[in-house]
Amino acid sequence: MRTLTRRSTLLGAVGLSVALAMTGCGKAETGSDSGDSGSDSKALNVVFIPKNLGNPYFDASDKGGKTAVEALGGTFSEVGPQEASPDAQVQYINTAAQQHASAIVISANDPKAVGSALTQAKSGGTKVVTFDSDTEAQYRDLFINQASPEGIAKAQVDGLAEQIGDSGEIAILSAAANATNQNAWIELMKTELKENHPDIKLVDTVYGNDDDQTSFDKTAALLQTHPDLKGIISPTTVGIAAAARYLSTSKSKGKVALTGLGTPNQMRKYVEDGTVTEFYLWNPTDLGTLAAYAAAALANGEITGKEGDQFTAGDLGSYTVGADQTVLLGDPTGFNKDNIDDFDF
Repeated sequence: MRTLTRRSTLLGAVGLSVALAMTGCGKAETGSDSGDSGSDSKALNVVFIPKNLGNPYFDASDKGGKTAVEALGGTFSEVGPQEASPDAQVQYINTAAQQHASAIVISANDPKAVGSALTQAKSGGTKVVTFDSDTEAQYRDLFINQASPEGIAKAQVDGLAEQIGDSGEIAILSAAANATNQNAWIELMKTELKENHPDIKLVDTVYGNDDDQTSFDKTAALLQTHPDLKGIISPTTVGIAAAARYLSTSKSKGKVALTGLGTPNQMRKYVEDGTVTEFYLWNPTDLGTLAAYAAAALANGEITGKEGDQFTAGDLGSYTVGADQTVLLGDPTGFNKDNIDDFDF
């Protein structure tokens, strides 16, 4: 199986930081003051708002963000809803803006539902960086893209095609039906299948809403509805883990291939027991790290977010803002028995 390279994860942090008070906003990571962030007028404080708390993917990305913000001498906070839904993040955006956060870093549950709140935050001087799942462009200053949508779609389709002999019925187990990134990847998967894998038929797309039990049940239903199914793609960390959990104890283990986007720690046992041959992901810790450095560069006036702007993201190196105010982290990584123990996130 093909294994793509990854960027090294930022190591260590210097200094501690003062907690940004986020009253009524759920979980927050805090520290103690370590001095000026690089701005003469205001200490750096960055609020990360994931799609939902308790999600292993966002635990990893926000860990990278925390390390980066504290390395810059700033304050890091993580707040957000327990369940992902279109408007669940609005109250956390509003509170961060009221607390005059330097920047909000958000993975949007919906491209439009948080738009008004983000617009108001921006009008008050808070910079807005989206990562993982974008909003409409007018609502943010930068989008930190984990990998190109085309690269993500192609890696998953090609990987599954190789596992099932490039023919047969497959299905997609996605997150929420209105998730921006999921829908973009699915459309590109359909194009990739049509153009390069004509003998593979996509027979169904179902939605687990990034909920473990719902995704587990949807996997069971897929196998019952489509008895000739040869493979499942789940481009969501919650979905692929739930699908693997179901397959690992079912009669379909070893018969129905599963791939998608997952983290090594949650998928390791399913790779080791043969339920999953290979799956994909960028390094979410690196993604959070890059988003934090971008947010700091915006807040400190080092960049404005226009195409061609350049900034340094610690050990990750130098990045350039591309078209549509987008910064690209890099290519996804393929995880399999040969390399999965090299990663810990």
